[in-house]
Amino acid sequence: MIVERLKTIISYYQLTPSSFADAIRVPRSSISHLLSGRNKPSLEFVLKLIKTYPQVNLYWLLNGKGVFPSPHETEASVPNGLKKMPSPNKGANLNSATAGKPIQKIVVLYEDGTFDAYHPNE
Repeated sequence: MIVERLKTIISYYQLTPSSFADAIRVPRSSISHLLSGRNKPSLEFVLKLIKTYPQVNLYWLLNGKGVFPSPHETEASVPNGLKKMPSPNKGANLNSATAGKPIQKIVVLYEDGTFDAYHPNE
């Protein structure tokens, strides 16, 4: 349940619910409502949280699968906590299930919530 994962994040960073709200720049009442189960987190809330705390794995936060804190790159080594993608010319880095598959679309997500989609075959 996402409430438990939010509590895990707050505990990990040794925050109070109020200081957590201040850190991700949401109203304190939002955190109270989320932790009580009254409300569910909005997309805006989730984006603010992962931008502020890049060690929070988005898949873990939303689905409870994966690990926290993320063992991947840290904020210092990758801007905004984005995971480095494997180089396309290094086949050894590719998962055998995806190796050799043609790319249909590449999506670039920007900090302001917008995105661009690239279709290499068009």
